Amino acid sequence: MLRVALAEDSVLLREGLIGVLQRFGHQVVVAAGTAKGLLDGVAAEDPDLVLTDVRMPPAFTDEGLRAAITLRHERPGLPVLVLSQYVEQTYAAELLDSGRGGVGYLLKDRIGDVTEFAAALARVAEGATVVDPEVVRQLLARRRDPLDRLTAREREVLALMAEGRSNAAIARTLVVTDAAVAKHIGNVLAKLDLPPAEDDHRRVLAVLAYLRAGSG
Repeated sequence: MLRVALAEDSVLLREGLIGVLQRFGHQVVVAAGTAKGLLDGVAAEDPDLVLTDVRMPPAFTDEGLRAAITLRHERPGLPVLVLSQYVEQTYAAELLDSGRGGVGYLLKDRIGDVTEFAAALARVAEGATVVDPEVVRQLLARRRDPLDRLTAREREVLALMAEGRSNAAIARTLVVTDAAVAKHIGNVLAKLDLPPAEDDHRRVLAVLAYLRAGSG
């Protein structure tokens, strides 16, 4: 069971998320409608994980995402999952590179079902990095030239790498051999001028470091 701090300004969606979290055995200890409410609630309840939207009152721009970054800096290692309708490029890379793992950015419209969402939540809570492939695509688009070097298959592999998938999981998803996946990953890292790394999380950090460099 996870003790979750939830921030979502839409009352209907907030209640829906509470129901989903409870269905999977989690307890919502903070249910905030503002970024300030989230920050105050986390300080009071010390949750296991934060789940927040990006746009929050009063300006409905990026208050939720900035609150998530603040929490990651104040509480290193606190798992944070951002669930949004769009990609906020200014702060997304900063959030994803804010410490070792336990962070995610998913787009609401691309979550296939609640089981998929719950699995992503659990992976973030366990310290994994989970990134929606569309988030990766939009952030990488800011550094278009290196991305153009990748083949279509290599882009698929990069998206799955960014989700924190292991070589075996990538192989199963793409229906190819582990050896083929290892070759594709080597090509991706080489073409993006990233250092090779065996550890799955280090691979994700390499991708995120690349994204962060491109956002400057």
